[in-house]
Amino acid sequence: MNFTREQDELRSAVRAVLTRHEGAAAWGPLTEAVGAAGLGVPEEYGGYGGGTVETYVVMEELGRALSPVPYLASTVLATQALLASGNAQACAELLPELADGTAVGALAWAEDGSWEPEAMNARVRAGRLTGVKEHVLTGPGSPDTLLVLARGEGGLGLFRVDVPETGFTPLPTMDQTRPQARVTFDGSPAELLAADGERVLSRVRDLACTALAAEQTGAATRALADTVQYAKDRVQFGRPIGSFQAVKHRTADLHVQLEAARSLALEAAHSNAAPHLAAAAEAACSQAYEQVAGEMIQLHGGIGITWEHEAHRHLKRAHSGHHLFGTPSAHRRRLADRLGLTPVA
Repeated sequence: MNFTREQDELRSAVRAVLTRHEGAAAWGPLTEAVGAAGLGVPEEYGGYGGGTVETYVVMEELGRALSPVPYLASTVLATQALLASGNAQACAELLPELADGTAVGALAWAEDGSWEPEAMNARVRAGRLTGVKEHVLTGPGSPDTLLVLARGEGGLGLFRVDVPETGFTPLPTMDQTRPQARVTFDGSPAELLAADGERVLSRVRDLACTALAAEQTGAATRALADTVQYAKDRVQFGRPIGSFQAVKHRTADLHVQLEAARSLALEAAHSNAAPHLAAAAEAACSQAYEQVAGEMIQLHGGIGITWEHEAHRHLKRAHSGHHLFGTPSAHRRRLADRLGLTPVA
């Protein structure tokens, strides 16, 4: 599962942009200079025809920097939902601007705190959508293109809906680097893009889990590296704390857990987000990142809980990611169902 020369160069370019431009300011250079938003878009729609491995590379670097750019929201969720819809007219109309980053998209999916399709009650009747969507990943403001999974006359479908002038409410989140919103629809006009929403949702969820696993791998790698460096530098009782056996064992255990999770994340990316591997990767990477982030706080001691240190940002990102697109136990249930096994909590 080696990366090509082009993928290594992509990693270097993304890391260079994120080093020079902090926070949301990186979105412009990432889309204009690197073309990150168009990597997973076919050339006929203005993209570069890349795949899940290129997305893995970008997401891993974004996780390493705890970047707030709307790559997951727009480039993974909204863009891939459009491609999965198979609606050539909608793709031709919407994808070029999403691919060059001049427009930001969002996919409204979760309801009542759940990412499962059984929880979806938003409905479209006579071309009008009513209902409430939660945990809608967005950019710094409302999206330019809003796609919604809702129930129509023929079952679950994918709809294009104008962002309501009222009813779009940014939510306070623990992880302030990942904006979320609640969107209330009260008879909003809805255009059907795909009638087989179950298929679209299944594909988008696998891609989202694979991308999120990559991000968590990158973030956990950075958090563990910073923790190991601190253990080498911090002197207590006349010795670096990293020389103490208990600290060595804890960091070694974290390394083993992280590398096992990374292997699953890489396999999921190289398999084009195969459903069983996407579920396994997200369950493992979510738990590995939470473990690393928690130990980062503990091993940094008092400085680890200060507002100025990055440790609390890792803990918040890890906790948020634990629930995004479903918990690890939910992913294990999906994996068990697919393999015909009895799930373990």
